[in-house]
Amino acid sequence: MNNKRETIDGGLIEYNEAWKKQEALFNATIDRKMKDEPTNNSLIFCEHPHVYTLGKSGDEHNMLLNYIQLQAKDATFVKSNRGGDITYHGPGQVVGYPIFDLANFNLGLKQYIHKIEEAIINTLALYAIPTTRLEGATGVWLDVGLPTCRKICAIGVRSSRFVTMHGFALNVNTQLEYFSHINPCGFIDKGVTSMQKELGAEVDMEKLKATLRKSIEEQFAE
Repeated sequence: MNNKRETIDGGLIEYNEAWKKQEALFNATIDRKMKDEPTNNSLIFCEHPHVYTLGKSGDEHNMLLNYIQLQAKDATFVKSNRGGDITYHGPGQVVGYPIFDLANFNLGLKQYIHKIEEAIINTLALYAIPTTRLEGATGVWLDVGLPTCRKICAIGVRSSRFVTMHGFALNVNTQLEYFSHINPCGFIDKGVTSMQKELGAEVDMEKLKATLRKSIEEQFAE
């Protein structure tokens, strides 16, 4: 088993281009696994230009803009093969795509998602932002159980033969007004927030990615 991880910083990249890069790593990992060859684990960090993505079980009615309105917002709309409903990606958001062979970590899919959530919760705690999980939903949340309940990180994954792709989107210095054009993750009664909004100051993206990478490494070293 190989529980080491390669981290790739993709910078600002179009969603579909990043998807192709993921698919290449994902398919290569599955091919190696089918041949009983050792598999690698990769973690891609990136940001995307303004884009709304809909998961394979999502409801298109949660997209509140038409094509002309999307163009006016300089945004695109993509139907994805990840789980979950609709979400927004854009500059100032750290998107993480772990292409992990879960057999390398003796994990099932639910355990894997729990560890990703835990890594993000632990990272945010270092910035004095208290977060937790919301029962019945994935992702990382603030003020669970209160009317001010709001999401700071969305999670949507795909897996085959216990190899993962897609991943998480952590709102750091995100332009939150873009979320007002969707029902985020299908919720109509929950808010969305960012680290910048919670802290009242812009966050250094490079330092945040280094902290998050370390937190993920700690979770998957156990």
